[in-house]
Amino acid sequence: MKRLRAVRADNGSAASSCRCRGIPKAPLPVSCLPCPSFQVFTGRALRYTGPKLHQQNDRTVKSALSPSLSLSPLQDINAEQWDRLAGEQPFLRHRFLLALDETGCASSRTGWTPHFLLLHEGSELSGAMPLYLKAHSRGEYVFDHAWAEAFERHGLRYYPKLLCAIPFTPVPGPRILARAHEARVALARGAIELCRVNGISSLHVLFPSGEDCKALAEAGFMFRHGMQFHWFNQGYASMEDFLMSLNQKNRKKIRQDRKKSDDAGVRFRFLSGDGIDDDSLRFFYRCYHQTYLEHGHLPYLNSDFFFRLRSEMADSIVIVMALQGDEPIAAALNLRDDRTLYGRYWGSVRYVPGLHFETCYMQGIAYCIQEGLSVFQGGAQGEHKLARGLLPVETCSAHWIADRRYADAIQDYLDRETPAVRAYADELRDHSPYRKA
Repeated sequence: MKRLRAVRADNGSAASSCRCRGIPKAPLPVSCLPCPSFQVFTGRALRYTGPKLHQQNDRTVKSALSPSLSLSPLQDINAEQWDRLAGEQPFLRHRFLLALDETGCASSRTGWTPHFLLLHEGSELSGAMPLYLKAHSRGEYVFDHAWAEAFERHGLRYYPKLLCAIPFTPVPGPRILARAHEARVALARGAIELCRVNGISSLHVLFPSGEDCKALAEAGFMFRHGMQFHWFNQGYASMEDFLMSLNQKNRKKIRQDRKKSDDAGVRFRFLSGDGIDDDSLRFFYRCYHQTYLEHGHLPYLNSDFFFRLRSEMADSIVIVMALQGDEPIAAALNLRDDRTLYGRYWGSVRYVPGLHFETCYMQGIAYCIQEGLSVFQGGAQGEHKLARGLLPVETCSAHWIADRRYADAIQDYLDRETPAVRAYADELRDHSPYRKA
């Protein structure tokens, strides 16, 4: 495949490094600064005062919030009611989010102060949003650093900001957990009111579902578009069946790469449920930790989190273990539900040509074929995944900016970025790895 234009459809640095045109170049007067209530940044101190009047289309209308909105720590939320709203995706389960909190990975200490916005009808939980007050933009996979820099250049505080997301998890899916559209709109407007009451600069919803986007649009959010690469099971009977669906060039390349690990004596095992013993999990974490260190960073997730995850959700974990002889040399940890395998974390302690692609992608595809799963999500970024049979899928994020002038400037930026992202997607589709019908 020829080298494609350097447009970062994953909202990466090439796109986000562009300055937001239209933002005032002179510092704004002090009267334009947000309400200085930034002491709410630490702890569980966000205030919510209940339904408010809000402005829409220059008319003052009463917010349609008949059930009550409230803030709560996750520990105080009924797990069964939460999971009924969350659906099947493992990252949204009460126990997954609680593990992030209680192992200290997504907590006020790491700049992820959790606040969960709830909508009740009587005693029943009818809607929820996982919100985090953020001191930075790390671990989000939608890059807004240029926006933060623009705020700071003009004397404004971008942080803390309010974020609706699954920490460290660029997986598209529900973010406003509710069955009814009206409940989603009420929660979105309630989250905006939280920002207004607490003087927070902005609200960001990452990787929302299509149903969420409809509600967010009605609530007045702007949208930013990105891209990931997913593999789709077309009823393949075997890996050979899948490979034969590819064009000759890509099929040959994959076979050459797979032969490298075969020639090095590498074999693979899938571990799940009770098959994940302490030694295997420790080895995975050693690999995961090493990958971050090689890039000059500490990992977002600690070993306590992964052991907690195994204790709480072992049947949702699929570890691909690569062995050379009887010695483990690499591992990838995926999560799954009844339809999808989610590729998430990987690392190795020894270099073998082709090992990364085989462990992270080809073995994930093989597992989906073996288990009859429909989709393999290969994680954020990476047009290199196209040659392995993963196809471009559009993602989005939603953004609300309190200062209207900055919101207009960012909207102008997004209006120019979106066509570039979609043109990049079209170019990728023109280079499909599959045989033409």
